[in-house]
Amino acid sequence: MYMAGLGFSLLGEFYDHDGFDGVILGHDNHNYHLEFTHHKGQAVGCAPTKDNLLVFYIPDNAEWASACSQMVMVGFNETKSYNPYWDVVGKTFEDIDGYRVVLQNRQWVTSPRT
Repeated sequence: MYMAGLGFSLLGEFYDHDGFDGVILGHDNHNYHLEFTHHKGQAVGCAPTKDNLLVFYIPDNAEWASACSQMVMVGFNETKSYNPYWDVVGKTFEDIDGYRVVLQNRQWVTSPRT
């Protein structure tokens, strides 16, 4: 879902590493990745709250609309955000385990620290 929905690449994967299997997803030229793991013999947990979010800022309207359509096409469910702030100029999507991704149609601006 995350590869097709957000355009991530499979950066790596591992099997039976101390009982864990996993995949590492991201973009080749970024300094972050998402790691999804599964501990054999354990049930996969659901999201702890509706406000645990992964947020992406996409300022270009056409790119944002395309990304939103892609999320739905690959199986994410569009949902109303728990925090109404995210619904003003964004959309919230939920994966099959209840984890949420927000696509914001604005530029990220770093706030000065006080």
